[in-house]
Amino acid sequence: MKPFTFEDLPNILGTLSMRMENMERLLKEIQQKQSAEPADAGLMSIIEASKLLKLSVATIYSKVCRNEIPVSKQGKKLYFLRSELLDWIKAGRIKTVNEMRQEVDKRFKSQF
Repeated sequence: MKPFTFEDLPNILGTLSMRMENMERLLKEIQQKQSAEPADAGLMSIIEASKLLKLSVATIYSKVCRNEIPVSKQGKKLYFLRSELLDWIKAGRIKTVNEMRQEVDKRFKSQF
């Protein structure tokens, strides 16, 4: 990259201004697309769910059979809601030792 001179500044500023306008336009388009998504945008197929959970399709089918994973079934088709899957993952979170101590302390204090 060559050093810029004072005479180069108008061209550089013009280029930067055009690039900024393009970036703003692209960001607005992305925001409009996101707000225009249908209400069922969180609805996923089993393949999409397997990608989200990083589990094989076969593993998901077995979890569905054992009622271990939230699912909706219409006919022979399985549907998963992204929010329900994320909540399911969060529900399996293991507490840290510090969190367990705080919980015990709260229960102990509430008894006395």
